[in-house]
Amino acid sequence: MVRKLSKVRGVGTQLVSLYIPADYPIPEAAKKVREEINQAGNIKSKQTRNNVIAALERINTTLKHFKKTPPKGLVIFSGNTSPEPSKTDIETFVVEPIYTLKQSIYRCDSSFFTEPLEKMTEATDSYGLVAIEGKEATLAILKGTEVVILDRIHNPAHAKVRKGGQSARRYERLVEEATDRYYKKVGEAMDKHFLGKVKGIIVGGPGPAKEYFLKMEPFNYQHKIIGVVDTGYADENGIHEILQKADELLAEQEAIVERQYVQKFITEVARKGKAVYGFKEVADAIKNNRADIVLVSDSLDTTYMRFKCPTDSTEEELLVAERDEKNVRTAGMRCPVDENNMELVEDESLTDYIIELSQDHNIRVIVVSKKTNEGLQFLKGFGGIGAFLRY
Repeated sequence: MVRKLSKVRGVGTQLVSLYIPADYPIPEAAKKVREEINQAGNIKSKQTRNNVIAALERINTTLKHFKKTPPKGLVIFSGNTSPEPSKTDIETFVVEPIYTLKQSIYRCDSSFFTEPLEKMTEATDSYGLVAIEGKEATLAILKGTEVVILDRIHNPAHAKVRKGGQSARRYERLVEEATDRYYKKVGEAMDKHFLGKVKGIIVGGPGPAKEYFLKMEPFNYQHKIIGVVDTGYADENGIHEILQKADELLAEQEAIVERQYVQKFITEVARKGKAVYGFKEVADAIKNNRADIVLVSDSLDTTYMRFKCPTDSTEEELLVAERDEKNVRTAGMRCPVDENNMELVEDESLTDYIIELSQDHNIRVIVVSKKTNEGLQFLKGFGGIGAFLRY
């Protein structure tokens, strides 16, 4: 829902976002909306004025369905979502946050204000990754399934210090001093990027430099070093090596869990084992309670629609690309017997449908991100929907 709403664009500032925090009285929220309706009467553009007032009236009507604010708060989006200036299509969306909402926000803009909800959907556990050797170090953060390179630091000793006419002992001391400064610089970077932001840090690299660095401890004592691994590099490749070798350290971390399940799924499919993929095959396995674990991509640009004929209860399921869903919803479908219009009884993202269907049958669901190589392979090679079977 959040991903869908963030893409909506209106003509002018006609899209209204209202955030109502937990425990806030609904009558007070409705009162503020009425005040905004009065204020909207001052908007100079007639089209913008009418559309904003229409959106606010829709929000007020929606509020009447709530006796009190839901436990974690309430968010309502409403506005003219038509991309054509000459047409009006006022749509309203209601969202109950997954975490307690503490802010009261009113925003009228050309796009819906979804940032607070987007932050709620981000993974809560992040880990720091440090690949280090004598010449260079790379710092990255693993957040959910995404690895972001944050900093690259080089040791100037090898490039700037020359023997010349110096004694071997003096040259060695200069190298040691430069290396100490380099380690301190890496420690300062760790404090800057990781302190208070990550659950733990994994350090890796070739040779003994990582052990020297950790023994020196040039970083804040609050950092939690949860593991040390050997890698062949200290650049971006070293970061990915750390991730690959840290399975036991991050056994419950999202990226590792996803990778393990997708790799196991691909193996099962390749040997024609207990695994299926594709919407119909997986949906049937869930409904028949044959599915053990369901995998679904978080990046399916598809809407699930179910139509029902009012005369003979005939049903039709339809998978529609998100760009076409509004046209399909408007055009509808015809009953096979009497050509009457079928009723649209279910309309949601395919990802949400698979998750809800699995939960209704008490089947575990793994949501797979396309930000990993395995997740992208699962999306492109298997359509982003798969399941392990019980038998």
